[in-house]
Amino acid sequence: VQLQACGGGLVQAGGSLRLSCAASGRTSSGYYMAWFRQPPGKEREFVAGISWNGGSTYYADSLKGRFTISRDNAKNTMYLQMNSLKSEDTAVYYCAARFGTSRAVGAFPYWGQGTQVTVSS
Repeated sequence: VQLQACGGGLVQAGGSLRLSCAASGRTSSGYYMAWFRQPPGKEREFVAGISWNGGSTYYADSLKGRFTISRDNAKNTMYLQMNSLKSEDTAVYYCAARFGTSRAVGAFPYWGQGTQVTVSS
């Protein structure tokens, strides 16, 4: 499966962005999908994950309540709605897919190319 993330950009603190991750190739509907981010100079970290049917969602504890993950299997697309953005949310955001739930970067065989999110204070 091939993944392509988009929707990043420059936003002021307190603003919102919605990221999208489009899947192509082998159908993505059976995959658990997730968002990760890599802030400047730091390691890549888990942001949120969603089960293959959207029935279960998982979030990094620090992001609960501000970020919402969703997916539309009919469109082969996953989303990340980010609200009340803070300067510390500045990072390259990546989407990823695998079979089975995980929060570990190394557990995901499929990755999108990343989209830059910059939050200005």
